[in-house]
Amino acid sequence: MTYSEKLAQMIRESIKGKRNITEKKMFGGLAFLLNGKMFCGIIKDDLIVRTGPENYQKALEKPHSRPMDFSGKPMKGFVYVGPSGYKTAKGLSEWICIGLDYASNLKK
Repeated sequence: MTYSEKLAQMIRESIKGKRNITEKKMFGGLAFLLNGKMFCGIIKDDLIVRTGPENYQKALEKPHSRPMDFSGKPMKGFVYVGPSGYKTAKGLSEWICIGLDYASNLKK
């Protein structure tokens, strides 16, 4: 699989200056990790956001999001966000913040 390099660059700009963030190829796409824990990623032109189980349903209520069903079975705690959901810097930032908030509360 491939991933949108344009979206990858948008994410890099959005998280510029944040510490302890790395990139790793995963799921046939690209993942962004905070302290080794994935908080968002990209498959094709979809943004993946790690919401965690407690914010999963709320995230699905947002426009342009849907369950992440990478293996044919939804992965609770992760959502796909289509391009219309992250086309603005503000929209992308809001999704990234959801992922960062969740990942920052995971045990190291």
